[in-house]
Amino acid sequence: MRNEQIYEGKAKKLLLTDDKNVLLQRFKDSATAFNGVKKAEFAGKGETNNAISTFCFQKLEAAGVPTHFIERVNDRDMLIKRLDMIPLEIVVRNIVAGSLAKRTGLDEGTVVKEPIVETYLKRDDLNDPHLADVHVFMLDILRPDQLERLKQLALKVNATLDPIFERAGMKLVDFKLEFGLDADGQVVLGDEFSPDTSRLWDLETRRKLDKDVFRADLGDLMEVYHEVAARLGVLPQT
Repeated sequence: MRNEQIYEGKAKKLLLTDDKNVLLQRFKDSATAFNGVKKAEFAGKGETNNAISTFCFQKLEAAGVPTHFIERVNDRDMLIKRLDMIPLEIVVRNIVAGSLAKRTGLDEGTVVKEPIVETYLKRDDLNDPHLADVHVFMLDILRPDQLERLKQLALKVNATLDPIFERAGMKLVDFKLEFGLDADGQVVLGDEFSPDTSRLWDLETRRKLDKDVFRADLGDLMEVYHEVAARLGVLPQT
């Protein structure tokens, strides 16, 4: 297998394989917040997020959501389909938290009547601005039918994973997704699904079980991530 790195982000690397249509996605131990302003390293984070993402992708594939996931090859790496990534971040919200509370004045924890799907431009230099659909079309990022398909898939991700996390004693407050286009121009879910990219609260206490622990210095990040993995049954309880 080739080992040439073609991309490095805040939490993952992408490496070439012998198949031009397949990449190796390697999960890093890095944690960042506030668009990379706050940074730290946590031993074992990459392995934990790889395990959680593998679990979530397998559940989504079984529910009919197309993803880039092929297989988990070791503790830190998974093989993925190569996609032409769409420069958007899609956020699905079930409960008011984070920027939604700041923008609307609603109290954190307010339950949303129907899940909200929001679109953000993936541009660190612009601080990932919120886009309306007309802006997506103005920037020629997607066609209307592609954007509609993307939103439908985002809601299906929510409908699939929310009850799974709830059965594990956690509420899926909100989460970020990234999509790409495959060789046939079809919208496919990429990136990862982990406590790095979602807000998870304990169902009973609303204790935070995600990267907000790092953002707000609320405790031991790896203790929380291991708890999430253990609740989902992908790592032994520690």
